[in-house]
Amino acid sequence: MRTTLLTPLLLCLLLVGCASGPLLVEAEPPVIVAPDLKSAFAEPWKIPHGEWKPDGGVLRMTEIPARKHVPVLQHWVGLKTAVIELEFRQDVPTTFYIGCDAEKHVGRVVITPKEVTIAEDSVKPSHILARMPLETVKGVWRHVRVEWTGDRMAVRLDGKELQARHPFLATPKTRSWIAGAKSAEVRNFVIKGVPQ
Repeated sequence: MRTTLLTPLLLCLLLVGCASGPLLVEAEPPVIVAPDLKSAFAEPWKIPHGEWKPDGGVLRMTEIPARKHVPVLQHWVGLKTAVIELEFRQDVPTTFYIGCDAEKHVGRVVITPKEVTIAEDSVKPSHILARMPLETVKGVWRHVRVEWTGDRMAVRLDGKELQARHPFLATPKTRSWIAGAKSAEVRNFVIKGVPQ
């Protein structure tokens, strides 16, 4: 029996190859929006909480403490199948969210300094469906891809993948959103999908 050892370069190429492409969708859906992050947001975007300032291709998010709510940026287009892809960076590691709503919250990906979770919101507090440990990082751009279709939701963060399934995730959506605690920067933001 012959054993083959993978070289570090080949191993890296295999890991990158496995960590790209769709998670749940069979084919990449069309781009709905890819903001240039150089000008102010207009409809169908809404900013219910915090400050979101586009600055030369980077979106700077800041919490307003007096409002007692994390900054939220909503995109008011309901998608039955969606891909949200972006890079985010936090100088102080806190929480970053990507989610979808109907009249109320439906599902969310929650990235904390120590783990990433997928949760559904049919109950309060949110019901965590799946979790994966993470190493704490700060000041580094992190690539995240979130997908949902039917009753499934998935996330890929820095090449690590997590998936979950729950009937409530199939609720028809009215909007998607990103949010974060304290402050963060976002770039290379794109939303793809199939409208409701």
